[in-house]
Amino acid sequence: MKPSLFVAALAVAASLSAPAQTNVLAPLLARDIIGPNLALAEVQDYTENRIPLMPAVKSAAEWEKETARLRRAAHDEVIFRGEARAWRDAKTKFEWLDTIPGGPGYSIRKLRYEALPGLWIPGLLYLPEKITGKVPVHLAVNGHDGVGKTAPYKQIRCINLAKRGVISLNLEWLGMGQLRTPGFAHYAMNQLDLCGSSGIAPFYLAMSRALDILLALPEADPTRVAVSGLSGGGWQTIFISSLDTRVTLANPVAGYSSFRTRARNFSDLGDSEQTPSDLATVVDYAHLTAMLAPRGALLTYNAKDNCCFATGHALQPLLDAAGPVFKLFKADAKLRWHNNHVPGTHNFEQENREVLYRMLGDTFFPGDKQFEAKEIPAEAEVKKPEELNVPLPTDNLDFNQLALRLAKNFPRGDSVPLSPATLGKWQSAQRAFLGGVVRAKHYTVSAELAGTETTNGLTVTSWRLRMGDAWTVPAVELIKGTPTETVLLVGDGGRRALAADVDKLLAEGKRVVAVDPFYFGESRIAQKDFLFALLVAAVGDRPLGLQASQLTATARWLAAERKLGPVKLMSVGPRASVFATVAAALEEKSIGSLELRQPLGSLQELLTNNVGVNQQPELFCFGLLEQFDVPQLRALVVPRPVNLDNSSPTQ
Repeated sequence: MKPSLFVAALAVAASLSAPAQTNVLAPLLARDIIGPNLALAEVQDYTENRIPLMPAVKSAAEWEKETARLRRAAHDEVIFRGEARAWRDAKTKFEWLDTIPGGPGYSIRKLRYEALPGLWIPGLLYLPEKITGKVPVHLAVNGHDGVGKTAPYKQIRCINLAKRGVISLNLEWLGMGQLRTPGFAHYAMNQLDLCGSSGIAPFYLAMSRALDILLALPEADPTRVAVSGLSGGGWQTIFISSLDTRVTLANPVAGYSSFRTRARNFSDLGDSEQTPSDLATVVDYAHLTAMLAPRGALLTYNAKDNCCFATGHALQPLLDAAGPVFKLFKADAKLRWHNNHVPGTHNFEQENREVLYRMLGDTFFPGDKQFEAKEIPAEAEVKKPEELNVPLPTDNLDFNQLALRLAKNFPRGDSVPLSPATLGKWQSAQRAFLGGVVRAKHYTVSAELAGTETTNGLTVTSWRLRMGDAWTVPAVELIKGTPTETVLLVGDGGRRALAADVDKLLAEGKRVVAVDPFYFGESRIAQKDFLFALLVAAVGDRPLGLQASQLTATARWLAAERKLGPVKLMSVGPRASVFATVAAALEEKSIGSLELRQPLGSLQELLTNNVGVNQQPELFCFGLLEQFDVPQLRALVVPRPVNLDNSSPTQ
């Protein structure tokens, strides 16, 4: 052999030896199999096809019957689940506090009330000085504005309504203003979902209790009740107004779009409260808009919205849904819309406020020639946040504290039997229950070859694994020599981060199949990823269940095709450990053993560390912790081996 060839041969041999082989494996694992756009396209199609369409109703009476059904379903199947049912039944408690001077024609009274036991909301009641008889009332809700209820545009709206004889209640929103605390963090509400109690319930109850307070005022006219708000306040407006018929005029401003619109527009995907688990199994926001009929509805959108819900894509689908329904009631004039151009960005500034005043005048003060829609200057009357601060209890509860309380005695399920004679029966019952909690699927795999190569005894094959007609899971199969066992490998960092683990397994004579299930690795959506996970939950599925189901399907395919018996399922990282454990718990025959590297010790850690759904979305599976923690999930795998390894692959 020539010296140059000898040196080259040595170099090749060295490249395939540990630990240097990791450097060779890394690019092989990193090759694109499904490309950057397929995961997004599939989740868009998946969710879009599961969003309910507007029913074809032919009369106002038929629609009223349908809306009554939808409201019941939204309350019972979405909002008031778990402990939230007890919260709903609690008596509304509130306390009137100081009254402070407002400006000409009105005063401001501070108050606080319980949205649910132990969770107090601060509020400001704007009271006209001269009240004769019954007057309209207005609930002012706000969105994701750090200053909350003290935002100048919101103060000005309440001031102007008070000067027009309307009592206005200005609320703080959960997570904003005085309630802007770590426990109310933007994506913490899903901690309640994990505990089997709807995270959306505190939002709904905060608004519902506020209406209780307003309508208990002796001056309140129950036939003239308005709600308005911007952005997240617009979402609050449509949510409470469609589901609580006490509201007679709704003005959501740049606050929502239909779920179908959201699936195709990243800007509109919406946050946790706007995309609650299972809402889209009952209603789309198109339904909610139509459910306002025949009450007053003013849909305000902004032409150049720099945040979300721009007029061009958000408004028309809502009008298409609501318009025919308002027509059934002969209430066409009660459905109005406004496209703001000045400034046209995300706003509830003067032009949008004046449109509200005009709608309110036409609806609540018909024929009153003294009613003026032009805004009364009030900038000089805007108060500083500290002036509008409302004392709250020092032990005021938040999402995190509520979840920790709920989880104190979780899981509720029966203890794991110690007797082998009773373990099997317990496992069978719990396995079926777990499948329901995670909404498990039974996919059949259709494997499409995406490429193969053999170099120096290492054969690498890329696969596109089609899961039914819904998902494509990228997989890389690696063989060196004659394998004795198949290992199905997943990790928090996707298959591209698993080179060291693959290297070790190949050295042990294993066939390795590294996959990227839903939301991980190459299957992760490049933009707004966790918001799509929320959307999947909103249409009635669970990301955790999809991940586990994709693994069980892959395991069945490998066991059948590779003829090496049941596969070993191995995960790397705390997140992957959970869906791998669920998969092994559900699939008895094709998964013969489970190895968890750097596993999550307990779902309780999500609560003690105040983790948000944006960080680990699949783990906030509705009701999972109520029935199962990690030890119970692992108990569903035994007597098959379960190996825990808290070391890194390099240790």
